[in-house]
Amino acid sequence: MLIGQTAINFAANVLSAAFGLINVIVFTRLFAPAEFGTYVLGTGFAAIASTFMTTWLHLPILREQARGDGTDIRGIIVPGLVLASLLTPIAYLGAILVGVASGPALAAAGLALAVSFFETGQVLLRARLQAFTVMKATILRAVMVSVLGVAVVMVSPAGVVLLLSSTLAYLLAACAFTRAAWGGTVICYDGERLIALIKAGIPLTMSLTLSALSCVIDRFIISHLIGAGAAGQYTAGADLVRQTLIIPAVSASAAFIPLAVQIHANRGREALRFHLDECLEFLLAIVLPACLGFAIVSSHIANVVLGPDFRTMAAEVMPIVSVTVIFQIMTQQYLHISFLLSARNSFYLWNTGTALAVNLVVSYLLIQHLGAVGAAWGRLAAEIFGFFGTLLLTRWAFPMPVPYLRLTRVLIAAIVMAIVVRGLELSLNPDDKNALPILLISGVVSYLAMCWVFDIAKSRRHMSRGLLIVRNALAR
Repeated sequence: MLIGQTAINFAANVLSAAFGLINVIVFTRLFAPAEFGTYVLGTGFAAIASTFMTTWLHLPILREQARGDGTDIRGIIVPGLVLASLLTPIAYLGAILVGVASGPALAAAGLALAVSFFETGQVLLRARLQAFTVMKATILRAVMVSVLGVAVVMVSPAGVVLLLSSTLAYLLAACAFTRAAWGGTVICYDGERLIALIKAGIPLTMSLTLSALSCVIDRFIISHLIGAGAAGQYTAGADLVRQTLIIPAVSASAAFIPLAVQIHANRGREALRFHLDECLEFLLAIVLPACLGFAIVSSHIANVVLGPDFRTMAAEVMPIVSVTVIFQIMTQQYLHISFLLSARNSFYLWNTGTALAVNLVVSYLLIQHLGAVGAAWGRLAAEIFGFFGTLLLTRWAFPMPVPYLRLTRVLIAAIVMAIVVRGLELSLNPDDKNALPILLISGVVSYLAMCWVFDIAKSRRHMSRGLLIVRNALAR
């Protein structure tokens, strides 16, 4: 089930990323850096605001709806969404306070509301393990963002207009799957229950809000110290790395976190620890080679994907961000499960708050001395600090297993892949468009060979099964 759910989530996110890649290719060529900077500042703030508005609703969905025992809490979630929407004017004022201009601030507040509605429906579908429906909704949202974005660029290449088109895309996608997510809901307003949900969700809400702030604080600091244009150039490269590399990790965690909740509730701690052993090996087997490979070929990717005004900055930033993502994923997609299982919500807040403080101070100092690239080094320092801080906190929550032998095999396989790719890059001298396919194919083939040798994440069984399916299909 883990492999199947992950495969569906991964397919959805890959298609979404493909349209996101189209957006980057188009927008970094049609937008001036300052206008693109306006757009990324608006979307960054919308991510923070939507997290603050609805995370307290996602927590009970993950804890209760995901049990699979017939529990349905959608009736209380709907009044909660209405209550959360009342925070939209406050989101607008918050955007003004962090330096976003009035028009983009209004558009960012609207985008936050649309994202909140869409993502809450997605969380409900994931909790019910309806991965295929989640995939369809994700693809539709990605298509609408791309189509509407390209359409408005042709009319007015302004960042605020692009923010408005993204808002419309999220609303249309959410409405299209309202029946699947909310059909049959019996609304039940219970003031005491809502207050209880708010109180229980405050630590996680604050933690994830701080985490969302930590993800985008670098672009706001750069905008404050250098300008929106530099923020746009930096974010184009940094977000390209994050969106590409986090996709497989989020796809896996979207499958194994609900399964972990079910196993913990129905089969006990020992069964859960065995499940988590497999999850960590599977997660690292996906993430580590992807991040190392991306770091090696990042300059080629920047030259192929991004517009001319964005390439120089991206070539400096992307290798650093690629390494940063490893620690970010290990913390958020694996270690944070400990706090969810143990109901230690305050630990989210402690961990994320301290990491954000480190990020803010270090990034501010490094940006002053190194320019925009200092933000990438500051983020790396903060993620390393957050990883080890989380590892320490899990000792007082649910101790997360760390299968060292399995992880050592993954590390060796990833290092071999990195050596192969780097050696080819140094020995060959093709242009960027010709280099990328060669390097990517060689990296995939060498890593899959090492996975077969070490049988990483039961790869021999899965590869044999895949080959059998292909052979039978060809025979038919």
